Formats: sequence, C-alpha cells, structure tokens
Amino acid sequence: MNERKTQGNQSGEKLLRVLEHLVSADGAQKLQDIAKAVGMNSSTTLRFVNTLISCGYVRQDEETAQYMPTFKICALANRMHREEGLRRIARPYMERLSDLFGESVCLAIEENRKAVYVEVLRVKNQSLMAVQAVGNAAQMYCNGIGKLFLAAYSPEELEQYFEDEELVRHTKYTITEKGDLRKELELVRRQGYAYDNQEREMGARCVAFPIYDSTGKIVAGMSVTGPYSRLTDELIEPRLDEFRRITDELSRRLGYGMFC
Repeated sequence: MNERKTQGNQSGEKLLRVLEHLVSADGAQKLQDIAKAVGMNSSTTLRFVNTLISCGYVRQDEETAQYMPTFKICALANRMHREEGLRRIARPYMERLSDLFGESVCLAIEENRKAVYVEVLRVKNQSLMAVQAVGNAAQMYCNGIGKLFLAAYSPEELEQYFEDEELVRHTKYTITEKGDLRKELELVRRQGYAYDNQEREMGARCVAFPIYDSTGKIVAGMSVTGPYSRLTDELIEPRLDEFRRITDELSRRLGYGMFC
C-alpha cells in the first residue's frame, strides 16, 4: 500500500514537473526538449504530456508537432483569484448581516449545478447545518441560495436541470414536484429573495438574497441561517429591506449597475 502510494505521489510530481516546465518555457517545446528539461526519458515524458492533453492543459501544434500549454490553467487561476476577491470584499457585508440578525451568514456561488460555499461566518456558540462549511456543495432545489440561481435559469436551462437532477426528499418540507418547484421559483423572481424552510434539514431555516456583477449576472448569494425556532417571520420580515440594501451595496462594489 505504501509503495503504491509512493509511486502515485512520484507520478503526480512528474506530471506537475512537465506542466510547470511547459508553462514557464519560452514558446512551444519539442518532446525531446521537455524530456531533457524534466530529467525523464522521452517515452515517459510523452505519457505525461498525453495525460495533460487529454485533460485540456496542453495542446500539440499540428504543423510543428511541438507542445504548448492552453489557457485552461489561466482560467483556474482567474477563478481562484475571483473567488478570493469576492470573499474578501463580501466579508464586511456578511458581518453587518450577522449583527443585524444575530445569526450565521453564508456566501455561496454556483458550480456544477450546486451551491458551493466559499465563505461562512459563524456566530459563536451557534451551530449550522453540516453542509454549510467552506468548500461544501448543496443541492440547489432545497437551498435558499440555490433557488436564487435556479430562478435565473432560462426555461430551457431549467428543463435540462429537471432532466438531470433527481428531486430527493430530505424532509417532509422538501419540494420534490417539478410543478411546485416552478411555482416556488416564480415567487423567488417576484420577491427577489428565497427561503429554505426546513427543506434540507429539519429545524434549519435560511433566507437568501442574490449578488450581481457588472454584467447583471447573479454571481453569488448571501444567506442568513439559523434554527427555525429563532429565525422566525417576526425576526426576518422587519429586516428584509436592510438585508436587500446590504446585498445591493455589495453588488455595486462588484460593478452592478455601472454597465447594465
């Protein structure tokens, strides 16, 4: 077992060495040049290069047969930079929301048709659902932030979502009928915010507002989350206007309203 793990680690290191060389090299590279630079024979190097090609990180020029990196790695780096920037910018607004409600606040983006948490501000001595941790993903149909993303889908995108996603029942309140979910999403569009009313976990509730970028696209959602017993309508409704103002301010920080 340890030997296999060591071999796997070594293969990973060699693959990264090939990729790092291609990214840092001055122009396209011949196979022999890559092999020499990374200290491997040509056949082994070719195996790693072909892996990178199949994953979209490297391409081969048809005329010269030389290899060069694609922009996929740049896209990943930009994605990380964008998310880190969003987290940094959003943090003070999350703190304001937490002070306003006295509850925990989550920031999530959409990725692979899931709501993925990129920042969580926990109130001391108060627990959250297990899924609500940075890096975790939640099904969108039973999640407040996820409903915001679904409400922005075109009819064709929503239909494809229904074809691909099974609406699993997690509690007696989970919406599992497509027609009922369509009505719920229409309500989200009209009111501009969304709830999770014990739909993913009994006893847990959240209310979420969207965050827009300069193109007018929803790039994230921010939710206040807490126990159903505390996060009551009497607590939420008088604070909805301020919640909207806070997320609108954040959207403007991201350029919303400047170009759209």
